Amino acid sequence: MKKFKRALALSLTAAMGLSLVACGNGGDATTTAAPETEAATEAATEAAATEDDASASTATEASEIDYSNDGSVLNIQVWNAEFSERLRDYLPNYKANDPEDGLAGGVLTTPNGDIKVKFTQTPSDKNAYQNNLDTVLPGNADAAADDKVDIFLVEADYALKYVNSDTEVTEPIADLGITDDEIADQYQYTKDIVTDGDGVLRGLSWQACSAGLIYNREIAKEVIGSDDPADVQEAVKDWATYEETAAKMADAGYLMTSSVNDTYRVYSNNVTKKWVSDDGVIQLDDNIKAWIDNSKAEVDANETTTNDLWGDDWSKGFYPDGKVFAYFGPAWFFNFCMAYDTTDDDESVADNGGWGFVAGPQSFYWGGTWICAAAGNDNPGAIRYIMEQMTTNPEVMKAIATGSQDCVNSKSVLAELASSDEGNIDLLGGQNPYEQLAAGAEKVDMSNISSYDQGCNESIQAKFKDYFDGKTDYDSAYAEFVKDVQTKYPSLKAE
Repeated sequence: MKKFKRALALSLTAAMGLSLVACGNGGDATTTAAPETEAATEAATEAAATEDDASASTATEASEIDYSNDGSVLNIQVWNAEFSERLRDYLPNYKANDPEDGLAGGVLTTPNGDIKVKFTQTPSDKNAYQNNLDTVLPGNADAAADDKVDIFLVEADYALKYVNSDTEVTEPIADLGITDDEIADQYQYTKDIVTDGDGVLRGLSWQACSAGLIYNREIAKEVIGSDDPADVQEAVKDWATYEETAAKMADAGYLMTSSVNDTYRVYSNNVTKKWVSDDGVIQLDDNIKAWIDNSKAEVDANETTTNDLWGDDWSKGFYPDGKVFAYFGPAWFFNFCMAYDTTDDDESVADNGGWGFVAGPQSFYWGGTWICAAAGNDNPGAIRYIMEQMTTNPEVMKAIATGSQDCVNSKSVLAELASSDEGNIDLLGGQNPYEQLAAGAEKVDMSNISSYDQGCNESIQAKFKDYFDGKTDYDSAYAEFVKDVQTKYPSLKAE
C-alpha cells in the first residue's frame, strides 16, 4: 500500500490551522531532516560563497555593522525542523553539527565571533508550542544568560497573540538595527501579520505563501479538454464555474478535491470580518458559511470527501493513478507535501511531472513562518544577522527558492525567477508558477486576522465533519463548534 510520507509535510500543519501536523504551519515530534538535493546543495554553496561579493551582506560588509552579542548560546524555540534545516542548508557562515539533523544545532560565525546555536523543539500538538512560549517568554529577561530565548517562530494564525501581548515578548525589528530600506523588497502582507496595534514591526519572514489550485494534467485533458493553465483557469475562474467543473469531474468518476478541507483556506482568507468581534463575540463570516454550504453540497454529490488532511486516504490523489483533480496549496505544497510522497518503489510522485498550477477561484495564502526576536534576549547581533541573511539577502533567498522550490519573500527574486527557466518546477511538468505566486502575494489582505484564528479554524473544520457526512444537522454542528471554541477561549461569547 502506498503511504503518505510526512517527513517535512507532517512537520508543518499548525500553519494550516489544524491540530494535526503537516505541510506548512504546525509540526510534530516526528519531523525528519530534509534530504539535500543536488540543486539545493549547489544553491546553498553559492549562497555561502558570497563572502567577497559586494551584493551580499557577508562578513566583509557586515564588519561595519554592530553584530555584537552578550551570550555564548543562541537559543531558538521551534515547533519542527523546518527553520533549523533552512539555516543548515542556506545560512552563510553557519556550520551544522549534524548534516542529517538540523535540530542538532551548530555554530554560527558572525563578524564578532562564533556563537553556539541551540534549538528547542516543542510540537504544536494540543497547543503545546504556544503553551511553552507562554511559560518562557514573559520572564525571559531574568533568565540565566545562556538560557535566554533569543529567537522564536510564529505562524499567521496566532502571530498577533505575541505581537500584541500585554507583556511585551517581542523586540521591535527597528531596535535590532534593521531599517525600512532593507525590507522594502518584502511583501506588505508578510509585514502586516507581525505589526502590532501601534504600527511597530516585530517579526520577519523568508516566505511569501500565496497559493492557488494544483491540478492533475491528465484528468484536465480528459474532462476539460486541455491541461493548458489558461484553459484550466477558465474552468475554475470563480466559485460558480468551479462548481460546474466539479459536477463534470464527478460524472467522469473523479473527485474535484480530496477533501472539503482542501478549499477551506481559500474561503477563510477572503472573509470580511474577524472571527471574534471587538466585544468578544464569536462571528461566522458569510464566506465561512459559503464554505459550509458548498462543502455539504459537494460531499452529497460525491464531488469530494471529508478525509482528514495529511492522511493516506487524502494523499492518494498525488499518485499517477489517483482520482483527484485538484489540491489547493502554496509553493511549499509542491516540495514539502507532494514531492515528499513516494511510491512503493520509493520514487517521488514529483518524477511524473503530472501537475499544473493556476490561481483558482480566489487569491489566498496558506502558512508561512515568521522569525521573532524575544524581548530580553542577549544576542541581538546574531538575531540581526540571521534576519538579514534569511529575509533580505537576495542571493540566499534565491538559493532557497531554487533549492527548495519555496516562494520567498522578495519581489525582485520572484520577478527574476518568473522570467527565467530557474523558476520551472519538475512536479508541474516544467511550468513556472512564480508570476502567479507573486501576483497572489500582492493581493493578500490581512485586515481581518485575529489572535483567535488558529483555534477557530481548527474547530470549524473538525466540528462540521459530521454534518458533511450526514451524521448530524447544521445547528448541532454549530453548537459543537461554539462549545469547542469557548473551551479554548473561555471569555468568548456565542453570536
